[in-house]
Amino acid sequence: MIQPQSISAQAIAALQNDSTRRWHQVEGLPISEDDPFLFTVARQHAANFELWHTEDQARLPNASDAQIAAVKRAIDKINQRRNDLAEACDHFLLEILAAHQLPAPASPLHSESPGLMIDRLSILSLKIFHTAEQIDRKDAPSGHIERNRQRLAVLAEQQTDLVACFDRVWSQILARALRFKVYRQLKMYNDPDLNPAIYSAPSPKTE
Repeated sequence: MIQPQSISAQAIAALQNDSTRRWHQVEGLPISEDDPFLFTVARQHAANFELWHTEDQARLPNASDAQIAAVKRAIDKINQRRNDLAEACDHFLLEILAAHQLPAPASPLHSESPGLMIDRLSILSLKIFHTAEQIDRKDAPSGHIERNRQRLAVLAEQQTDLVACFDRVWSQILARALRFKVYRQLKMYNDPDLNPAIYSAPSPKTE
């Protein structure tokens, strides 16, 4: 059984950074299932990884309308998976805590759940990797490398800050000084019963 004291934002960020690097080197690498919580974290990061590169395709200058439409539909599906897996991280953490009668129900509620912080760390990992790529560009225009060095420093500081914030919040949860709950995203655009553009659309004509 995973002990709540073993949950570490340092380990989460390290996994995300390492996965970002390896997935850019070898496509389709399997995600380790050795640690069930970090397996969920890695799957959530994989959704962000796929989303990042799919969104790039939507911005191709020569993309046709049909290609952009297909990419947009793919983005909607991947983004739903990304949000579902962030919620899965929260559910997993709450299961770990429940075995220790945590979180304390009377403690103050923290508005941002750990799963949402994990999602933010995931995006920062991708931004850091791709900003570092820009620093190494041989065809970069004047000033480009220096601007991206400055961006990279800001992103690295944000990642360090968010790791510290996560660990501080988690320690307060363990100390019964804070609690969190799953805030479901309840996306409406993918649900045919909730999106008026879908349920109000006329039925396709049949010959």
